[in-house]
Formats: sequence, structure tokens, C-alpha cells
Amino acid sequence: MKKYPKIVQIDGRGQIVIPKDIRSELGIDEGSGFYVYSIEKEGILLKKIDTPELSEHRRIVDEIEEKSDRIDVDKKNLKKSIENYKRTKKGNLDVI
Repeated sequence: MKKYPKIVQIDGRGQIVIPKDIRSELGIDEGSGFYVYSIEKEGILLKKIDTPELSEHRRIVDEIEEKSDRIDVDKKNLKKSIENYKRTKKGNLDVI
């Protein structure tokens, strides 16, 4: 574990800024997800969650395609969305 000689402050909405050099080193991009742990009498620990690859969601995508008529999803739009995701930086689905 590296210790960084940086001080960050929390804002009125409870947000902190992770310094750019740390984000770069750890591969943290906009939209990255974290588990948040409370460490008693110490503070918090953020654990980065790796976003699953699209292929890991193949079963869900297949099910959406299969039920597309019932849920009013155009199969062409679904295929286009999948291709767009594959062209993104990591080809990952977004976690919300």
C-alpha cells in the first residue's frame, strides 16, 4: 500500500476528489465503481470494482433479444447498442 502525501477535503455534498495521478495509476475513470468500507476509528476504504465485460452479460443480452417484441425493444437498436459498447475504451457495460 502506498501512502500519498496529499490532503483532500470533503465538500458539502459528501464528495472528495481523488487526485489525478492516483486515478491514472489505478485505472480509475469516470463512472468507476467502488465498494465503500467503514474502518472503525480509522476512516473509510474504497475498493475499486472492475466493470464486467459485455461477454459476461451474454445471457442477459440474449434474454433481452429473445423477449424484444414483448418488451418493445427494436432488435436493430439492441445490436447497435452492443456494437457501440464494444467500441468503448474497455468494451465494458456501465454500472449505474
